[in-house]
Amino acid sequence: MSRNHRTVGRPAAALLTLLALLLATACGAGTTDSAGTAGGGSPTVRIALGVDASYAPLYLAAQRGMFEKAGLDVRLTKVEGGPAAAQAVTAGTAQISANADSTALPQMVSNPRLRALGAFQSSGRYLKVVLRKGITSPRQIKTMASIQGIGLYATHEYLRHHDIDPDSVKIQQGAPQEMPTMLERGDVDGYILFDPWVSKGVAGGGHLAGTIGDFGVTYVQWLLADEKWLKENQKLAGKIFKVVAEADRLVTKDPHAGALAAHEQAQLPVAATEKAIGEISFKARALTSKDVDSSRKIADFLRQRNLIKSAPDLNSVLLRGWYDRYAR
Repeated sequence: MSRNHRTVGRPAAALLTLLALLLATACGAGTTDSAGTAGGGSPTVRIALGVDASYAPLYLAAQRGMFEKAGLDVRLTKVEGGPAAAQAVTAGTAQISANADSTALPQMVSNPRLRALGAFQSSGRYLKVVLRKGITSPRQIKTMASIQGIGLYATHEYLRHHDIDPDSVKIQQGAPQEMPTMLERGDVDGYILFDPWVSKGVAGGGHLAGTIGDFGVTYVQWLLADEKWLKENQKLAGKIFKVVAEADRLVTKDPHAGALAAHEQAQLPVAATEKAIGEISFKARALTSKDVDSSRKIADFLRQRNLIKSAPDLNSVLLRGWYDRYAR
């Protein structure tokens, strides 16, 4: 009998283990795909975002519990910035991301289901040109460092503005935190970035040479979502955007509060963040034909540089009118 007991027990134990694994997987899925909560409340929604002053409204909303007060379960997922936020939506580890237009567009080519819901900020002053000591004229530039997306686009526009062929300048792509050291060592002659990397570059001997608005560039930050998720969660996404819009107004009214929230949520320096907030227009709005025109110009640039094979269908990926319908 003991032999029969062991023979029957092993499959039973295996079955119990399998059931436990399936149960654990099912429970875990709800934490990443907004499938819902055990209590039947608002599903968990993760927003992927970078770590800098431009995300101050989202930090403030999290710090003050604004999402919870609106009956929402929202978690901020901090990534290294750039395309990583949109890629988190594509991978399903976040449902919404915050991305600049020039960064989002290439991701929309690789994932045509990404949708821009609306804008929540813009600026022509937040990104600045930093040149190393001894470079007194753009004509002296031989090498520049650049981040992907807005950084590369702005670098090309800066050089063209000064009648310099971008192909005559070596442009090295890298991470923001590397660039002040590269500048100080003399590895590059300049870069276009945001704080704290602007201040660090100046502290290392560099100097400011203007803002992106000086040569006609303005970046816009969008909230993105996957089309499939959005189709089932239009009202939920609208409620989230309403909170972001309110946080925009609060940060505009009280930049210091936004800087304190950024320090608490992302360990950003208060003084530098407060200064940066003053250089950004935090205003939630619907996407317009002007956004389409600007996006087409950026997409054309990316295609000409062979950074994307084709332009995204702007009439599909930019949801004009969505904000007015769901987030007002």
